[in-house]
Amino acid sequence: MSPAFELAVLALVRQIPPGRVSSYGVLAAAAGFPRHARHVGKLLGSLPDGHDLPWHRVVNSAGKLSRPGSEQADWQRVLLEQEGVEFSASSAISLFRYGWPDHAYLRAKAR
Repeated sequence: MSPAFELAVLALVRQIPPGRVSSYGVLAAAAGFPRHARHVGKLLGSLPDGHDLPWHRVVNSAGKLSRPGSEQADWQRVLLEQEGVEFSASSAISLFRYGWPDHAYLRAKAR
């Protein structure tokens, strides 16, 4: 991962407001690195202990938590629910309702 990639992704993650989520792929594309969703996941997974980045606001493209059943996913769900994010019966988050940035931004970015 290049320093430019890391800086761009981390800056975007910092911008995700409470009560909203983004996906790995959306962040990669918005940072200028489309199709690098896995790299976003690796970057967030390698953050040092004690950081203040709102990593918990990043989910997969289906609106689900990665590694369901793990301690990290359980903690992520608690943090999101505390921010008012609701999960469906299938443990998915509506990206239409909670997704960031909104769909209009994404359509403009894709052009």
